[in-house]
Amino acid sequence: MINHTHYLSQLKEEVVSIRRKLHQYPELSFQEYQTAETIRNILTSWGIKFENIGETGVFVDIVGDPSGRTIGLRADIDALPIQEEADVTYRSCIDGVMHACGHDGHTAMLLGATKLLSENKNKLQGTVRCIFQPGEELDGAAKDLIDKGVLENPSVECVIGMHLWPYLPLGTVGVKSGSMTASCDDFKIVVKGKGGHCARPHLGIDAINIATKLVQDIQAIPLKHTSPTQPTLVHIGKIQGGEANNVIADTVEIEGTARSFSEVTRNLIRKKIEDSCKAAESLWGATIELDYIIGAPAINNSSEITAVFKAIATDMLGDSSVYELEEPSMGADDFGYFSEKIPSLYFRLGIKKDDEEIFDLHHPQFYFDDSVLIRGVELYTNIAEELLKRRE
Repeated sequence: MINHTHYLSQLKEEVVSIRRKLHQYPELSFQEYQTAETIRNILTSWGIKFENIGETGVFVDIVGDPSGRTIGLRADIDALPIQEEADVTYRSCIDGVMHACGHDGHTAMLLGATKLLSENKNKLQGTVRCIFQPGEELDGAAKDLIDKGVLENPSVECVIGMHLWPYLPLGTVGVKSGSMTASCDDFKIVVKGKGGHCARPHLGIDAINIATKLVQDIQAIPLKHTSPTQPTLVHIGKIQGGEANNVIADTVEIEGTARSFSEVTRNLIRKKIEDSCKAAESLWGATIELDYIIGAPAINNSSEITAVFKAIATDMLGDSSVYELEEPSMGADDFGYFSEKIPSLYFRLGIKKDDEEIFDLHHPQFYFDDSVLIRGVELYTNIAEELLKRRE
């Protein structure tokens, strides 16, 4: 690995400053116009050329040896519709919007890595494409960037992503080969019955009664239709219907999510939900509409890239600071669209401090010590440099 100690010490405060500026002015998915402009202005101030992609995406090609391979580094840039409650001096200035998932940190780390790699590009044995991706929280943006050619011209051979993680000690890393996060599909079901008076149930079609039975059937799918050795989750998070306690409800809406690690199981869940809706419709005489939304694929880490990363992280941090994650997460990230296309690595960077209360991702008091950012810069940089050396 190239010794970046001097550069890193110079970058540390700058990366923290960038993160705090981004944190103060968060923007929701697909609305990251000012965020993208901030990224472009920073790159321009560093003399680094960039390209826009889509409405708010930005990418940079750092070209060393043009005959070498091309690898990608990715960071997400969007925020969440959450009112910040964290007690920090750089709180969000935007009412009801907050960087509660650490994407401000991801963006700052990738900007730092972009600067570091650019300043040492004469030593690179290939090209690094740094991708600043919008819209992760609403899903679909990664796919849109891929469709628009973000992995082409030149062809990107592999891609690296990461996420800050509140369940690993500050500055440590967690990684595993194979399944890392689940696929995530959402569904909305509208049960349309026939309203009436509760005293004459035989004259109505009770949408609430049908919906409760349908919820039970759907939530039984992982238990009765998938292998117990294959982690599967079907969750109903919203039910809405009914107007009064003595009225037969004519409409109920159900919303949920389905998550799994294999495409076979993913497709099976969808079919069984469709079958359950058709069966309930036939049995009870209702009209049932199902909107099944295919979301992000599962993230599967390349065993080869994982091994390279673990060796780099161990060399940097020592064995005790590199965690082999025992199990994947049922959470999802649209980095899965990249993972679906080319070999990839997605790792965790710990932000847990023993002397502070832990707030999970998406919590209004989510907070992390941004001294960890320079470690992310170094990890991004070192894995990029090492992968470029491997031309096979």
